Amino acid sequence: MLSYNFKYELKLLLRSKWIQLLSIILLLLFGFSGYNGKEKVAKRKAAITAAQDEVKKNDEMMLQLLDSIEKGMQVSASRWTLPTSPMAVGNYHPRVAAMESQSMAFIATGQADLFTHYVKPKVSGDDAALNFTEMTSPVQLLFGSFDLAFVIVYLLPLLIIAFSYDILSAEKESGSLRLLASQPIGIQNWVLQKLSLRFLWLSVLVIVALVITLFILEIAWFSMFTAFMLFISIVLTYMLFWFALAFLVNLWVGSSAKNAISLLGLWVLFVLLIPSTLNQVSTTLHPMPSRTLLINEMRGLKAEVAKKQDKILDNFLRDHPEYAINDTTQTRGFYHRYMASQQLVKGELKPVITTYENQLQKQQAWVEKLKWASPAITVQESLNKMAGTSTGDYDHFRKQVVVFAETWRSYLTPFLYNNQNFTQKDYPELPQFVFLPKPESKLHLVPVILLGITTLLFGIGYISSKKFEERTVLTSF
Repeated sequence: MLSYNFKYELKLLLRSKWIQLLSIILLLLFGFSGYNGKEKVAKRKAAITAAQDEVKKNDEMMLQLLDSIEKGMQVSASRWTLPTSPMAVGNYHPRVAAMESQSMAFIATGQADLFTHYVKPKVSGDDAALNFTEMTSPVQLLFGSFDLAFVIVYLLPLLIIAFSYDILSAEKESGSLRLLASQPIGIQNWVLQKLSLRFLWLSVLVIVALVITLFILEIAWFSMFTAFMLFISIVLTYMLFWFALAFLVNLWVGSSAKNAISLLGLWVLFVLLIPSTLNQVSTTLHPMPSRTLLINEMRGLKAEVAKKQDKILDNFLRDHPEYAINDTTQTRGFYHRYMASQQLVKGELKPVITTYENQLQKQQAWVEKLKWASPAITVQESLNKMAGTSTGDYDHFRKQVVVFAETWRSYLTPFLYNNQNFTQKDYPELPQFVFLPKPESKLHLVPVILLGITTLLFGIGYISSKKFEERTVLTSF
């Protein structure tokens, strides 16, 4: 009976052109979304490369100026921009702190539309003013990016619904359920066999479409085979979850129209309602402090500090005697007072910024705990982490930039307070930013847990299907 069902279902799918239609749709969806993802990664790399080339060109000019100055030659440059001044080096020749794209970055845009991928920390800046965001089209933010993650999380379940909503109801409405009732096979086993074949075919089509897409786009997926197989396992278990819902709906509901409405309702629930509800509840439970108030407080504190910079400088030099070695032979300039006041501002703002970051971490932790309420959230977060574009990845990058900004200031500040010029010999010692990707989380557990949830759904369907089987067969006569 099993082999007969498989042969009959295969002939039915081929005659109805479902397999051919799905093949074309999947190729188009994966092809276009994969192309979009690759283009975004290319644009990201190009922006970082352009910034690094600009720094390299500026460094060449800086070294030429230093060489001319050290040889006693006159140079045509403004006094405050001369690279002999450590503050000029720190402000006009910053390093590029870049977040390099990961090998799987093309599968999910994630937070890449909201955050910039490189920053140029300056000695005159402060950590709270470092800009990690960029202006983005509000229309794009509203609808999101058409990447592989979007196709898998949002569109693939709709194809599964269209492919499996009427497996049992179509037989009932055509009158062939009478013949099925005379066969030695349970309704649930028969539905499961038909769904299994459709899941098998759709899985093959998805894998083939993905491989063809990566081959056409010249993405060397075989060089990242382990990550690619994890990606495939997450996709297949997510598909299996929706087939499990189709299994329950086919057994529990009635007509094809009701089945379609029920599955679409579940799609709205798991893909739209639960994610938006969790986000709204997390914002309500852990509200973010007003960023406007933070900026206003920062400006007010700076204005207050500016009025007593001389006293702050005296206290700073008293606390840092290593910076006061040549203090008697130098004039207290703007940057001497400014750098000292920045230390005070940083200390005063630290509690406010810490509160802001703690609230954000609480929101993320709350969503992380309840993400299993919707497999759509789980899969989206997993793909973002694989791509290196999740919120956690950008927060990891931000923390590295803050540390590097402090390293950049700490290296040049002694030049300022010791009245020491910056020279060509000091150039090789300038700090360089090295991005360290966030350590991989336990993504291999995601398909295992999704498989466990799916198995539970199938088990519920089996246990509760006996009475539905009897009712369905009786009402078909």
